[in-house]
Amino acid sequence: MRCWKWLSATASMVVAAAAGSGSAQAAEVKVAVAANFAGPMARIAESFSAATGHTVLLSSGATGKFYAQIRSGAPFEVLLAADDETPKRLVSEGHAVAGTGFTYATGRLVLWSTRAGLVDDQGAVLQGGGFAHLAVANPKTAPYGAAAMQVLQARGRVEALTPRLVMAESIAQAYQFVATGNAELGFVALSQVAVPGKPAPGSRWLVPQALHEPILQDAVLLQPGADNPAAKALLEHLKSVPVKELIRSYGYGS
Repeated sequence: MRCWKWLSATASMVVAAAAGSGSAQAAEVKVAVAANFAGPMARIAESFSAATGHTVLLSSGATGKFYAQIRSGAPFEVLLAADDETPKRLVSEGHAVAGTGFTYATGRLVLWSTRAGLVDDQGAVLQGGGFAHLAVANPKTAPYGAAAMQVLQARGRVEALTPRLVMAESIAQAYQFVATGNAELGFVALSQVAVPGKPAPGSRWLVPQALHEPILQDAVLLQPGADNPAAKALLEHLKSVPVKELIRSYGYGS
């Protein structure tokens, strides 16, 4: 019951049911996944379950919040972070297994609006008016939010735009602020507006990577999953060629 409470406390949960043969040896793996990667990971979990019979419990949210929960004893077995520092920190603190971390994706940041023509392909909208609210994920807990603030710093717009910032708990909430019209535009992950077959409406600026630190997203095996074959198998599944191709289809670098 205690484990279930931890999973339910995060932003969302997707259950990929066990399928296929070999279910007699099926196991369950609890995964904490960065909000920007929730969509791709749901599809990856489905293919993993179909191939192995294992069940995947996904909880999505901000990487910084997962870090705090894991340190407090949350029973997650695998972490898919939105940065590379958090997994390394968890290893150094004894909460993750040394030698299991790797970069599963390189994130891309976009400035997006549901309004066609509002965001130009150079991001010049940040220099002028035309909007009252700019959504940004909390830079203290969300690596994409930190990258967004670096972009504003590089453009010299932090002081001018601070009164217009709408701070979101995660990149998923930043997307929701824009999608629902609570903010005219916002910094979101490319994966959120470049879903294969379902491109988001409106206008966007693909932020040059030179304007912020690389968004290297690392996965790591956490201590509660050290003896769970399903957790180890999932990490290997993430390294497979088909999964890498799926990740690239969402706009990530490999």
